Amino acid sequence: MADENTAPEELNDTEKTVYYDPDAGTADVGEVVGRIEGAFKYALVVERGPRAGLTYVLGDGETIAGRSDDVEIFLGDVTVSRHHARFLVDEGGLSVEDLRSTNGTYVNAERHDKARLRAGDEVIIGKFHLVVAGGHG
Repeated sequence: MADENTAPEELNDTEKTVYYDPDAGTADVGEVVGRIEGAFKYALVVERGPRAGLTYVLGDGETIAGRSDDVEIFLGDVTVSRHHARFLVDEGGLSVEDLRSTNGTYVNAERHDKARLRAGDEVIIGKFHLVVAGGHG
């Protein structure tokens, strides 16, 4: 059985990324997450999609999200590219950069190659809707 840090056995590296349109969904955005307790600067909370409710704490430096087994944030779905997006925490705050993914990276419903993020922003990667939360770090 796979845990949250390992890829499921049925998802292998030979599967192609499936095109996905985040605007096609009509689900309502849940309660906006602004701040959660903890000694960290930023976290990503999976608001909708597979793994809803899971929180990823972002440390200083870069964190890669995708469906490859060598990324820090594993998003196991074929709508996600193997190395989909890079999150960067630096002295300027938090930013996200799309890594030339098939379906793109959306911030607050707009596709971006690169964007600065703040608490409450929604980042869509494939079917995953992640909300940026600020900590106390």
